[in-house]
Amino acid sequence: MAGLGVASIFRIRPGVAVGASVDNAGMTVEVPGVLIADDDVLLREGLARLLADEGFHVIDQAGNASALLALAHRHRPELVLVDIRMPPTHTTEGLDAARTIRAEMPETAVVVLSAHAEVEQATDLLACGERSGYLLKSRVTDVDEFVATLRRIIDGAAVVDPVLIQQLVAARRVEDPLEELSAREREVLALMAHGRSNAGIAKELWVTESTVEKHVHGIFMKLRIPETGDDHRRVLAVIQFLRSR
Repeated sequence: MAGLGVASIFRIRPGVAVGASVDNAGMTVEVPGVLIADDDVLLREGLARLLADEGFHVIDQAGNASALLALAHRHRPELVLVDIRMPPTHTTEGLDAARTIRAEMPETAVVVLSAHAEVEQATDLLACGERSGYLLKSRVTDVDEFVATLRRIIDGAAVVDPVLIQQLVAARRVEDPLEELSAREREVLALMAHGRSNAGIAKELWVTESTVEKHVHGIFMKLRIPETGDDHRRVLAVIQFLRSR
């Protein structure tokens, strides 16, 4: 796949342990540990080298869901990247593994990669809660955005690929439950689906953070999302956004 940086090389500085890096002050700092699962060896290697170059510690790789689950239980990584379709049937093995990891290791962020945008898969994964992502493989061609998205997910965001969001916005039906939302609230909700925090949304829309907070509160009220933890309410709002076609 183009843009994976397959020709890049690992850059590990002498005297620094794998799983750590050195900051500008010369201090050793921890870096996110990652497992990568895909039956395409070239894709796995490309992702591994790209992430290593971007400051991640690639713990190991797996070619099927069973191997991924074994590695995840052994290493308890900060992040798992998994293809949705894996051996032996190439249907939902990766997605099933993602569900298992979310249920048994909620502290681990899970990102599923897909060659195609499929709404049911995206909403199913997001329903698992925070630290979840659904990204198209073509997203990897924009390395900076891809890496930034992974870091947002590790930090607690639930992220859906913008391409999927755009497709759903274009295909919304008349009975759209988001019909009550204003144009600005729709913009805010779309950015929430990208995993943006209130501060990030404010920066993107050139408004104050307090203005964004008001819009977010309005979204929760209009979508009749009950009072729970703010992060969980954001996920529920994004799921409604995705299901509105």
